[in-house]
Amino acid sequence: MAYITPTAPPLPFESAIIHPHMMPLITPTTPPSPFPAAIIHPHMMPFITPTTPSSPFPTAIIHPQYCAPYPVGLVLKKEKIILHKYTVTDINDNVIFTVTSPFLTMHQLRCLRDAHGNTILHLRKELFRDQWKAFRGQNMEQLEFFTRNVDVFLANNITGVCDFKLVEAGFFARTWVVNIAESDIVVAQIKHKLGRFFTREKFIVTICPNIDYAFIMALTVTFDDYIRRKKGRRRRRRT
Repeated sequence: MAYITPTAPPLPFESAIIHPHMMPLITPTTPPSPFPAAIIHPHMMPFITPTTPSSPFPTAIIHPQYCAPYPVGLVLKKEKIILHKYTVTDINDNVIFTVTSPFLTMHQLRCLRDAHGNTILHLRKELFRDQWKAFRGQNMEQLEFFTRNVDVFLANNITGVCDFKLVEAGFFARTWVVNIAESDIVVAQIKHKLGRFFTREKFIVTICPNIDYAFIMALTVTFDDYIRRKKGRRRRRRT
């Protein structure tokens, strides 16, 4: 498969994550995108409407190269045989990221790599806790963010209020959105599609402009674990 790196013109500024409370103070102007509207599949477009509030500035959590000034549509597919192996593709089936997991480890580990095999993040689940931690590259000491169920906290968060939150937005827990903190500002949508006999389970993800799509796909991997644990608790209640 060919590897396509989404390209974008120089953005008017680069920044690390800015706390949501500061957002009303920032009103940058972004030039019109020269990219065609077909960057994402038409069936993903209804999610992004003129009335959908989104981040007006580039939110670079992993790296600015993963912030595009247009909506990005990606699909995360799970392998049917190897449970914790994933492939992330665009709508043309070009590989963007891969996710693998070592077999022998005390922790649950996931490794997010680009299409060339370069490590972007290590995701580690804490023992006996519903919490994931994300570390940059090969360094397991440089924390980028961590999750507690549906709440997401960046490493520099000192407020105790989550920076992002997964919110259920559809029936049967099949559609979720990622909001900034406790606000109604949507930065991504995640649709969960169950696999059948000949098809793989997958997540269809739409990321709003200027949002770090590597960060969103890492969240989607941890979200898969949350969904499986939630289903397990429901089964135990029925028995």
